[in-house]
Amino acid sequence: MEDWHRPVLLAEVLALLAPRPGGRFVDATVGTGGHARALLEASGPDGWLLGIDRDPEALVLAAERLRPFAGRYELRRGNYADVMEALEFSQWDAVLLDLGVSSLQLNRPERGFSFQADGPLDMRMDPNQRLTAADLVNTAGEEDLVRWFRDYGQEPRARSIARAVVRARPLASTWQLAHLVCRVYGRTGGRRHPATRVFQALRIVVNDELGALERGLHAAWRLLRPGGRLAVITFHSLEARLVKDFGRDRVRSYECPGGVDVPELRRPRSTEGRWVTSKAIRPSATELRNNPRSRSAQLRVLEKL
Repeated sequence: MEDWHRPVLLAEVLALLAPRPGGRFVDATVGTGGHARALLEASGPDGWLLGIDRDPEALVLAAERLRPFAGRYELRRGNYADVMEALEFSQWDAVLLDLGVSSLQLNRPERGFSFQADGPLDMRMDPNQRLTAADLVNTAGEEDLVRWFRDYGQEPRARSIARAVVRARPLASTWQLAHLVCRVYGRTGGRRHPATRVFQALRIVVNDELGALERGLHAAWRLLRPGGRLAVITFHSLEARLVKDFGRDRVRSYECPGGVDVPELRRPRSTEGRWVTSKAIRPSATELRNNPRSRSAQLRVLEKL
């Protein structure tokens, strides 16, 4: 039970998705089943849920958490974008994407997601995947490292860190990499650990997180019935930007030839969706006290028309 990930923005997700009896839901990043359990409770006695996750350990815990709802859910292992793209068109009431890394993964040093404890440079959400963070750190060219740290970590010292990584190779552990970044910065204190952005960048590349998100948004939208809702919880600005751009395109009442928004060339079209709230929903002060890891979470909900 201590391994169950605490669901973020749970009350807000339930309020905005408004699950009802008999509803059909996809929890595309089911994790250890926190949001899924709440959706099944709220949609009783006959709501049904499909839960998807890459992590087999998470799915074992989710199955235990969802045991009281036997017969009302299915769990599938895989990349959520791949699984949803393979689903036949259906009338789903809601799709939930809770992005980022879970406490289950962060709290396991052997998974290599965190610099809080020493572990291998792994960072794979799917342990059967071949590519690891160590592969990237020890084999990628300096220019690739610079691009990843800059574009996916928004790291201002991307060049200096990439150069230091290349000189220090081979690097095998999370602490080795974290200490190297601290040496570049010349400090370890401050509100944010200096290695935070580098670890985020490597995790995104290892798991193709942004590519999966872009494909997953389109796949989820195809599955929703009219009136169905897509809820996405993001944890950094790159994810948030993709979700906002996807939403803007759905609510727009015109299209632009060639993808360039020139007012004179706009052609009218039917609006596909609407934002359920005008701004992203953030955790309450109470949730922040109880779960500090929720501090960067933002919830956006889009309704299909």
